[in-house]
Amino acid sequence: MKQDGKKQAMLQRIVDSPEKLKKLYRRTLWIVVLAQIFGGAGLAAGVTVGALLAQDMLGTDQYAGLPVAIFTLGSAAAALMIGRMSQRFSRRTGLASGFFAGSVGAVGVVVAAVTSNVILLFVSLLVYGAGTATNLQARYAGTDLATVKQRGTAISIALVSTTFGAFAGPNLVGVMGRFAESIGIPALAGPFILAAAAYLMAGLVLLIFLRPDPLLVSKAITEHQQVLEVSLTKTEPVDAHINKRGVVLGATVMVLTQMIMFAIMTMTPVHMGRHGHDLGAIGMVIGFHIAAMYLPSLVTGILVDKLGRIFMTIASGVTFMAAGIVAAVAPSDSLLVLIVALALLGLGWNFGLISGTTLIVDSTDPTTRAKTQGSVDVLVALAGATGGGISGIIMAQTSYAVMALSGGFLALALIPVVLWSTKK
Repeated sequence: MKQDGKKQAMLQRIVDSPEKLKKLYRRTLWIVVLAQIFGGAGLAAGVTVGALLAQDMLGTDQYAGLPVAIFTLGSAAAALMIGRMSQRFSRRTGLASGFFAGSVGAVGVVVAAVTSNVILLFVSLLVYGAGTATNLQARYAGTDLATVKQRGTAISIALVSTTFGAFAGPNLVGVMGRFAESIGIPALAGPFILAAAAYLMAGLVLLIFLRPDPLLVSKAITEHQQVLEVSLTKTEPVDAHINKRGVVLGATVMVLTQMIMFAIMTMTPVHMGRHGHDLGAIGMVIGFHIAAMYLPSLVTGILVDKLGRIFMTIASGVTFMAAGIVAAVAPSDSLLVLIVALALLGLGWNFGLISGTTLIVDSTDPTTRAKTQGSVDVLVALAGATGGGISGIIMAQTSYAVMALSGGFLALALIPVVLWSTKK
C-alpha cells in the first residue's frame, strides 16, 4: 500500500508538470529506440533464413512458407497477451516478457536444427514469434505520451530505430553461419543465435529503464482530465471513447499490408535460391527490404501528421501495386531489380503500418488502448501467417510472378475501404 501511494504521488507530480511530461516523453522514445535496435536484429533471423531452414529440414520447398506462418501465428497469440499484460500491469511488463519469450524461442530453433527435430523447430518458432509481436507492439510505447500532432512522428521514431538491427541482421547471415559451423551447429541456425541474444538485450533494456511507465502516466493524465471536466461541468465522466470506424480502418490497413508483405517477402529467398543466388545475395536483398520497411519511417511519420492518415493509406496501396509488378517482371538473375522490388514492398508496408497504427491510437482512449492495440495486432499477425503460409502453395502451383502480382492487386482493396471510412 505504501509503495502504491508513492507511485501515485510520483505520477501526479509528472501529470501536474508539462515540463516533466515533455522530458519523460523524450526519455521514453530514447529507451524504445535502444530496445528496437536489438529487437530488429532478432526479427531479421526468422525472416531471412526461416524458410531456408525448413526447406533444408523438410526436404521440399512446397512448405517453405510454414516457418513464417508458424512464428507469425505465435506472434498473434503473443500480441493478445502482451496487450492485455500491458493494460493490466504496464507497458514495461508486457514488452519485456514478449522479448524474453522470443529469446527462448530462438534458442529452441538452434537446438531443433542441431537435433534435426522438426516438431521442436515448429514449437520453437511459435514461441520465437513473441519477439516479432513485441517488436511491433513497442511502437505504441512511443505514442502513449505523444500529442495528436506528434503520434505519427513518435511511431516513426520507434520504427526507424529498428532499421539498425534489422538491416545488420540479414547481412550477418554469412558471418553467423560460419560461426555456427565452427561450434558444430548448422549454418542456417546461426542467425537464430544472434536473435536469442538480441531479444534478451531488448527485454532487459525495457525492464530496467522504462520507468515510470508511459502507459500508466497516460492513464493518470486521462483520469486527471476527467476529474477536471467533472468539476467544471458537474456531470459524470464519459466512458472511454472508441471510434469504431477508425479502429476498423486502421486494422484493415495493417492486416492487408502485413498479408501482402509477408507473402512476397517469404518466397523471395526461395525464388532466389532456385535460381542460383547464394546466402550473401539473399541476405542483401532482404536487408534492403527490411531497411525500406523501417528507414523511411521518420519521413513517413511527418507525412502522416502533415498530409493525413488517409492520404498515406492510399499511397501504401499504390506502392504495393508497384512492388508486385516489379517483382513479377524481374529477371531471375537480376539482383538489382529484385532489390528494387523488395524495397518497394518494404516502403508500402511502412506507409500502411504507420498510417494504420496512428489511426488506432487516434481512435482509442488510454484506459482501453493497450488492450485494443493487442487485439488489432492479433489480426495483423494472423494476416502475416496467412500470407506466409499460402505463398508457398501459390508459388508451387503457379509461379513467383503470379504470386507477386496477386499481392499487388490485393493492395488496391485499400482504396474502397478508405472511401467507406470517409463516408458521412
